[in-house]
Formats: sequence, structure tokens, C-alpha cells
Amino acid sequence: MLNKPVLLESLIVFVIVLFVHAVVWDRYSWCAVALAVQAFYVQFKWDRLLQLGGAVFQFRTAANSGLLPASMVIPLLGVVMKERCKSAGIVYFERFGIVVASTGMLVALFLSVIAVGITKPVPTNTCILTGVAGSIIIYTMKHSLTVSEVIEVLEVLLIFVYLSMILLYLLPRCFTPGEALLVLGGISFVLNQLIKRSLNVTEGRGDPIDFFLLVAVVGVVLLGLFFTVLFIFMDSGTWISSMFFHMMTAVLGLGVIMPWLYRLIQRNPLFWLLQFLFQTQTRVYLLLYWTFLAASACGVVFYQNAKRSSESKKHKASTITRKYFHFIVVATYVPGLIYDRQLLYIAAVLCLAVFIFLEYIRYFRIKPLGHTLRNLLSLFLDERDSGPLILTHIYLLLGMSLPVWLFPRSCAPKGTFSGAGALVPYAGVLAVGVGDTIASVFGSTMGEIKWPGTKKTVEGTMTAVFAQIIAVALILIFDSTVNLNSSYAWILASVSLVSLLEAYTTQIDNLLLPLYLQIMFMA
Repeated sequence: MLNKPVLLESLIVFVIVLFVHAVVWDRYSWCAVALAVQAFYVQFKWDRLLQLGGAVFQFRTAANSGLLPASMVIPLLGVVMKERCKSAGIVYFERFGIVVASTGMLVALFLSVIAVGITKPVPTNTCILTGVAGSIIIYTMKHSLTVSEVIEVLEVLLIFVYLSMILLYLLPRCFTPGEALLVLGGISFVLNQLIKRSLNVTEGRGDPIDFFLLVAVVGVVLLGLFFTVLFIFMDSGTWISSMFFHMMTAVLGLGVIMPWLYRLIQRNPLFWLLQFLFQTQTRVYLLLYWTFLAASACGVVFYQNAKRSSESKKHKASTITRKYFHFIVVATYVPGLIYDRQLLYIAAVLCLAVFIFLEYIRYFRIKPLGHTLRNLLSLFLDERDSGPLILTHIYLLLGMSLPVWLFPRSCAPKGTFSGAGALVPYAGVLAVGVGDTIASVFGSTMGEIKWPGTKKTVEGTMTAVFAQIIAVALILIFDSTVNLNSSYAWILASVSLVSLLEAYTTQIDNLLLPLYLQIMFMA
């Protein structure tokens, strides 16, 4: 049996799916409902496999499988993107939204089939339900997608299968099945898009910032896979291995990634980046301000480690201390969203690449910083960092950045939507930076009434909703491009549902919550 928190988490996800279905009401939203029903039942099987140790790979043990909430993210994003671009009359991105939704459904179905296939004895009723849902989705895809789009969906599925086998084997206990679906599904889609655009590149076509994220994500993933294989045969902690690491990073960066980016944007990437970063005085001021905030974050890390050294080696950072970084990230993103979203887009991509590269240095113990990073970051570990990688800070960055990266600019007249859609780029700030932070701080200090079956408190959730409403009011005051058009009831419902999801989910909330809030705002 699923426990009560999982049932309530599933209920909240079902409500979000039905909200989107009520707004869109087409065959794709019906497919999303069918997918949600079968994912709910298959979630039983995944949770049982995790409890009995019967899963093929080692998953994170301190959480449930998270299959239902993760399965619905990519399909719902595709559905709402399709609807927004259809309203704007942008046919290319309307079709792209359909491909995204179809890909998300097929990848989620694949993960469900895996769970059903390795469950003993074979769950007959769940098999029938999965078969019915799969038939509905495949029938819809057959009558909706062109041949080239079907091939694209199957390419992503193939990449996902191979990437899952490699990364889940190399990185045990880093993900739940749901988190693996989100992270690896996203990487698979990005890799396929990069290959597709590289083969069909046209000179002078496309904005360079559209290619920057694709190349950066694929580049750091390939870099990690290369060194993982290499250090199977070498001791990564020696000076010789460390020098080889830095040398090969430079070779791969300058010899593969830079030429790849040059082919896509048809200009020197380094010169373009420098020109872009210092193009206006506003950008220079923002960069100086962000540099100060980055130095402040490093100061917090050093201060907390000095405090640990003076008190106890077993000292761990408190919840409130870890939320300092949430406040710093909010202070980083809000000015960028108001004054220069393109600069924020590129800066977030660069920051992601740096974070992942530093994690490689820590994980492989690369000299001279590997051991130091291990000592510094061990203070901020929590139960979600049970695998060999420390991912919570990367998830925080992703949660704040994904609404900015996934915002369909081409489908937004004058660069923004009207109504609740105008808040889409702020979804990360509201869900993680404000809501999750306030819920943790107030819940841990003043909360007394706990939600059934969880450690989260009613007071924390209520203050999170209230704080996000205040944040929306402040955004209206300071960002003149935001026009809500009396969609206040929808915003309140969206914020409340996502705050309830934060109270009950055991998945990485920094990653899940912004995506669901973005879905609700775009719907």
C-alpha cells in the first residue's frame, strides 16, 4: 500500500493535471489524464521494488519512487506550450510542443513498462491499465505526428535508454526513478535537439543564446562520461592524473565544444560572449552586482566551515543556514529578470557549467581543489545527497533557471505573455526562492501543526503561500512588463497547489516545484 503522504501527493498532481485538462481540453490533455492514471498505479510497483531491493539499479532510498509527479512534467509542459504557441499563431513551436508532449509520454510509459516487467508476480491489472493508456497515447501520436516527428520522438527514447543504463550504473543512489526520468529525459531531449540543429544549421539563422544552453549541457555531460571511463583505469587523485584532467578539459573545450558552437552561431564564441556580456552599461552593473553576491555566498561557506572547525567536526549546517543561499539566489535572479533576461539566460548557463565542472573536480579528487571542495561542501549535505555526487546546489540553480530557459520567447508577443503567463520566468523565484525558503524557515521555527504523515507544518505552507502573493505584488510594482489581467484567482490556486505539493513530495523540490508552477502559469 502507498502511504498517506504519497496518496496526497498524487491527489495534488491529479488536481494540477485536471486543471490543465480543463483549460486545454483536447486529445493531448486526454492523453495526459490517461498517463496520470496509469502512472499512479505503476507507482505502487516501483515503491515495492525499491523497498524490496528489486530494482535494476540502486536508487535514492530516502524517498518514494516519485513516478507520478515526474511523469507528468514533460507532457504537461509540451501541452501548455503547444496551446500558447497555437494562440500566437506560431506553427513551428506549436508542432514543437506536440513533440515535447509526445516524447514525455513515451519516456514515462517506458519507465512504467520497466517497473511492470520486473515485478514478480506479474501485476495483471496494472499491465492491462498500462496497455490501455499506452494504446491511447500511441493512437493519438499516430494521428498527430508526421514521420519526421515520430523519428525524433524515437531518437529521444533511444538516447534516454542508453543514457539511463550508463549513468544509473555509474551514479548509484543519486536519483529516484522519478528524478532520473526528469533529469535524464531532459538531457536526452537536449542532446537530440543539438544533433538535429547541428545537421540542419543555416548561416545567420537563429539566436546564439538558443544554442548556448544546448552546447553547454551536452558538453559537460560528455566531459563527465569521458573522465568517468578514463579514471576507471587511472587513480584520479594523483598529480599526474590531475594535470591530465586539466589538459584534456582544455583540449575538449577548445577542440570540440568551441568549434561545435562556432558551427551553430557562425562566429567566434569567445568574442561573441565577451561582446554580449559587456554590450550595455546595465549588463556591466549586473555583472558587478552578481560578482559581489557570488563572493558573499563563498563567504558564507568559508564562515560556516570555520565555525565547524572551532565547534565540532560533526557540525552540520542548519536548515536556516542552507536557506541563506536561497535568499542570495533570489537577489541574483530578480534584477536579471527585471532588467535583462537574455543576460540572465547566458549567465545561468555559464554558472551551471561551472557548478558541474567543480563537482567533477570534487568527485574525482582533482588536485589542487578536489580535497578542499570535499571538506567545504560536506557541511551542507542532507539526506538527498546519499550518492557519490552532491547535486542539491545544482538542483537549486536548475530550479531557478529552467523557467527562464524554457520560456517560449517566440510565442510571446512583445517578449511576455498576458495574465498569469507573464509570471512564467518568475516561477523559480516564487516556488523555490520565496515559497520553499519561507516554508522551511517558518515551519522549522514556529510550526506546530504538522501535515498528516510528514514533517512539514501547516504554518510553513500558509506563510509560503502568503509570501508568494506578496512577491507577486512586488513584481507588479517593479516590473512594468507584467500584466496579470485580473487572473488573480488562477495565480492564488497555482501557488497554493504547488505549496501543498512542497509539503508532501519527497522528490527534489528545487527541481519539481518550479516546473509545476510554470505549467500552471502557462496554462
